[in-house]
Amino acid sequence: MEYDVTIGIEIHCELKTVTKMFSGAPCTFGRKANTCTNEIDLGHPGAMPCVNKDAVARAIEACTALHLTIDPLVKFDRKNYYYSDLPKGFQITQQFHPIGRNGYVVIDTAEGEKKIRINRIHMEEDTAKQFHLTTKTLLDYNRAGTPLIEIVSEPDMTSGEEAQKYVEALRQTLYYIGVSDVRMEEGSMRCDVNVSIKPKGSDVFGTKNEIKNLNSISNIGKAVDFEVERQKQILESGGKVEQETRRFDEKSGETVLMRRKEGNVDYKFFPEPNIFPIRLDANWIRSIQESMPELPDARKERYTRDYGLSEHDIGILIANKELSEFFEEVMKHTQNAKSACNWLLSDVSGWLNRNEKTIENCDLKPENLAKLIAMIDSGKISSKQAKELLNDLMEGKDPEAVAKEKGMEQVSDTGALEKMIEDVLDANPQAIADFAAGKDRAVGFLVGQVMKASRGKANPGLVNKMIGEALKKRI
Repeated sequence: MEYDVTIGIEIHCELKTVTKMFSGAPCTFGRKANTCTNEIDLGHPGAMPCVNKDAVARAIEACTALHLTIDPLVKFDRKNYYYSDLPKGFQITQQFHPIGRNGYVVIDTAEGEKKIRINRIHMEEDTAKQFHLTTKTLLDYNRAGTPLIEIVSEPDMTSGEEAQKYVEALRQTLYYIGVSDVRMEEGSMRCDVNVSIKPKGSDVFGTKNEIKNLNSISNIGKAVDFEVERQKQILESGGKVEQETRRFDEKSGETVLMRRKEGNVDYKFFPEPNIFPIRLDANWIRSIQESMPELPDARKERYTRDYGLSEHDIGILIANKELSEFFEEVMKHTQNAKSACNWLLSDVSGWLNRNEKTIENCDLKPENLAKLIAMIDSGKISSKQAKELLNDLMEGKDPEAVAKEKGMEQVSDTGALEKMIEDVLDANPQAIADFAAGKDRAVGFLVGQVMKASRGKANPGLVNKMIGEALKKRI
């Protein structure tokens, strides 16, 4: 039997702010447990929340980048449940009045572009981090109160691949505008994926299973694909899919039962009494939107229009924001966008990988890479010689100075080259005869002899051209 697959995704994304959503405690990662928290985060009696203005601004940026309609009236609600990671016994969220509604992202599929709708984005506070040991659970309240946005998609995805592309598109957009560092491995972006299947063409949705806290793009695709097959096997063996919460086990590549759901939990939402509704100034919203950085899609269009780069190269360059920003700096010193892109994606990236560094923490200077490209374009050095300068370049050295120091500058003086070429031709009459007989490889041999005579300093392109002209005079 054939099935339709339905996938919806909820993403929790920590906002990149200095302090927490409702307290002045610092937002940090990797600090000593329970050292970055205060009485508001710990739910002390009488401690009153205060809304983080910067977090609201970051949420507005996220809504704008993802095409959501922004609600200028900010209201918060109280979600009541007592988990160990929320000491006050409730979470402040936006159940009834999300800051943004009805947005979308566009992904590329085998059938072309596909719009994945976003139902809502709402602001809330994160919980403490739990460490489950054999006989006890440890709690680190440093994360409690960290500003979050929850991004809730419509169930528009139909495969693990589409789910991956949706999350990657969101991750890239949020990273480019700087609202979050979106480091899934650190938990600053966490995904819950809902998967259900139904007989093909049916109007009745199947029972959904939720896969919690997926921590990488690749795991999202693997988890979805496994879960689809698991549900198919249950139905085709005559069973019934039960509503469950599951997790993905990386070692086995399978989703594993966490708990079964008997029904929807009644969280007894009501308006947060300690935070009055806030009317956002329209000019303030507009100022945030007008000062936002360039989005990935806009940058792709500009690279195609202004630089004529291939879609493949643009995709790789845009995927790494820091590398793309470095490319921007290089282009302030050169007009050769293709060479700049090629050097960054091949030789520079290769060096960074070998040396376990990133473009931000190496000593390469944009103006020096542009200078190296100019040296190649003008014939001062060959591409092969340029590669020999890579280590010096990555250490921040001036390529012109190093090339001169190493005696690398090519000989492009036509007078000096003419003398070398004539000497080589005089010494190789058989090569001249071979050329006259139509054997073109003779030219390559003669070019090699000139390069040898010049100790590799002759401009190979110019030598090739001049040998061709000299041979025609001799036959």
